[in-house]
Amino acid sequence: MERLLDIFFSGMALIFLSPLLASIVIILKCTGEGEVFFLQERMGRHGVLFKLFKFATMLKDSPNLGTGTVTIRGDPRVLPVGKFLRKTKINELPQLLNIFFGDMSVVGPRPLTIQTFSSYSKITQDTIKEVRPGLSGVGSIIFRGEEEILHGTNASVDFYDNVIAPYKGLLEEWFVLNKGLYIYFVTIFITIWVIFFPKTKVVWKVFRGLPMPPDELKLFLNYQRFRK
Repeated sequence: MERLLDIFFSGMALIFLSPLLASIVIILKCTGEGEVFFLQERMGRHGVLFKLFKFATMLKDSPNLGTGTVTIRGDPRVLPVGKFLRKTKINELPQLLNIFFGDMSVVGPRPLTIQTFSSYSKITQDTIKEVRPGLSGVGSIIFRGEEEILHGTNASVDFYDNVIAPYKGLLEEWFVLNKGLYIYFVTIFITIWVIFFPKTKVVWKVFRGLPMPPDELKLFLNYQRFRK
């Protein structure tokens, strides 16, 4: 059922958003380094690697510069137009093609590079591999401001590996264990909701039973514990 919904939603979205997508293609072709799409290998279902589609927002050689595949706030590798695309998440829209082709789902764990995926524990990796990665998901919603977290003293690969990755892994495990049509549709609704209300704490109320974040992340993630 979820696969049929993925095909329907991604197909309809590609048709509906085609004027916007075409405009972005033209803008990117005429600015920055002239690159339109950024294709990168990501970890998929059953550990199969696939090429993830994104609009180009950074320098071509950015994975080999600075913090590698981890992007921090004010990252100098991000191009001027790219800042807007990343802030609005428009750069993620080409992943609708990945969903339509079957590499991804509308809802699922965030598709990661091999480098960042290796930051997860073996248990977390094996759990995540059971499902298709998603355009949005519980982990993506809660860490929607990840680049804002990674700045100042937190702007390091070590902070990502030792603080962010372990907790993000727990969130993705929670999703896999609780996935179903209810979580599918609620995740879509909350994804849209947080676009208009980015400081909302409703995610902690809607997704009951989520693992508690470590103290270093509670403020950044707008954590609020609701009574059952």
